Amino acid sequence: MQVDLVVREGSLVDGSGSPAFDGDLAIDAGRVVAVGDVGDVRGRDEIDARGCVVCPGFVNVLSHAYFTLQQDPRGLSDLHQGVTTQIFGEGVSLGPVTGAMTDGMIELGPSAEGTRRSWPRLRDFLEQLEAQGVGQNVASFVGADNLRMSVAGLDDRPLDADDLARACALLEQELADGALGVGSALIYPPGTYADTDELIAYARVLARYDALYISHLRNEGDRLLEGVDELLEIARASGSRAEIYHLKTAGRDNWHKMPAVLDRIEAARAAGVEVTADIYPYTAGSTLLSAAIPPPFHLGGPAQLRQRLGDPRSRAQILDAVRDGGDWESLWRMSGGAEGIVILSNHPDIGVPTGSTIADIAKARGDADPITTMLDIVLAAPHADAAYFVGNEDNIRLAFARDWVSVGSDSDAPAVDERFADHPVHPRAYGTFARVLGRYARDERIVSPEEAVRRMTGLPATNLRLRDRGVLRVGAHADVAIFAPDDIVDTATYANPASYARGMRHVLVNGTAALRDGRPTGALAGRALRRDVS
Repeated sequence: MQVDLVVREGSLVDGSGSPAFDGDLAIDAGRVVAVGDVGDVRGRDEIDARGCVVCPGFVNVLSHAYFTLQQDPRGLSDLHQGVTTQIFGEGVSLGPVTGAMTDGMIELGPSAEGTRRSWPRLRDFLEQLEAQGVGQNVASFVGADNLRMSVAGLDDRPLDADDLARACALLEQELADGALGVGSALIYPPGTYADTDELIAYARVLARYDALYISHLRNEGDRLLEGVDELLEIARASGSRAEIYHLKTAGRDNWHKMPAVLDRIEAARAAGVEVTADIYPYTAGSTLLSAAIPPPFHLGGPAQLRQRLGDPRSRAQILDAVRDGGDWESLWRMSGGAEGIVILSNHPDIGVPTGSTIADIAKARGDADPITTMLDIVLAAPHADAAYFVGNEDNIRLAFARDWVSVGSDSDAPAVDERFADHPVHPRAYGTFARVLGRYARDERIVSPEEAVRRMTGLPATNLRLRDRGVLRVGAHADVAIFAPDDIVDTATYANPASYARGMRHVLVNGTAALRDGRPTGALAGRALRRDVS
């Protein structure tokens, strides 16, 4: 018997968490046809995997590669780590954009020339990526912001019964088209305007479709426990499955809370609530610098924020609010102030070099108050990106030790080339999955290598209801990562974030080699995936 490809003599890790075993992998027509002992099967093409782990390709449960994949569909920062599936939709998605929602309401930073920001339906966006050619599989949650904005625009108000009915009807259409569920981001306007009842209404629809509610919690710092309790309440009241995006304890004063958070989740799981979480293995988060400004000043959108920053009276109110904090998540304070915030984007026109802290920039400018420096940068560069050093490495390890925690980069997937020379980037874009394999599994032994693979393959594929993905078994789609376990390492740092991981030898997407002998092939075999509705 002859098939398209046979991977020979690898250490097979099937994505279930079971021990590795030696054998071959036979692939034909994009599917696995034999695992282990493949008999006399021969391949039209063969890969020698001696000394390598052969496992399912990794599922990036939190990707922001919707723009970079339009610029360069290979997704190289993730491809070099073995990622074969990208999942979008934290808070806002590129579809559906309909009703009272407009393209301009999608606040995801600047998009490069030739990229598109919105589609009438979410499926339209995913299928266009596939039609044009994309290096990894793509799937998405519906942004909770999209549902709200479709009926209320950017208004800060509770949705009435009619609003909720129309938003839920839109959600049903998207779920019928294969959307994974709803993704919320409750620290950013307009997501922050949604009350718990609104989110429960969406989750009740999700429960009927066995879809997932996934959320950037309303607070990851001073009110972290309350944020976790809200997510658990949404799951209990609706019967929906739920997941916490990038579980962390933000701010030194809150680092002690992680054991209590994990205990609450474990207790809910023991009581029958289906709740999971994901992490990225870095202590610095990343988002717009403007996110350090309290939510009330964002009302009306980015243009209104800039007007307020340009008005002396409003600016003084903003400065005082940032300094004093309040009943909102203060990224400024949780980062320890100006020393703990690093600019990731390039702004030479205003004298802000990449990799500088707000403290460094304030000193260079002679500013007595670094909050003034930050507000000046936001006014001049509304889409400036920053890293906020809010996390604690021991807490990341503690969370990752739980068997219900998966992995996402919370980043896009750029290449190291001129197109992305000025692209803001966090090292997690280039290192997340390699860091889990090399540091957390191999070096620190927080989990076994087989379990680390499961967290990035079988676990997320099951949570997302992606049929025949995330496993090596007969009939599964042939998304495969092949790496040298002693060599896999992340090389990206905050000083030099755009640096590919090392040790990944081959990556197959739907049976086609996207990475061969450590080099991208240019093959674009990714597909637009749907949630399993069987």
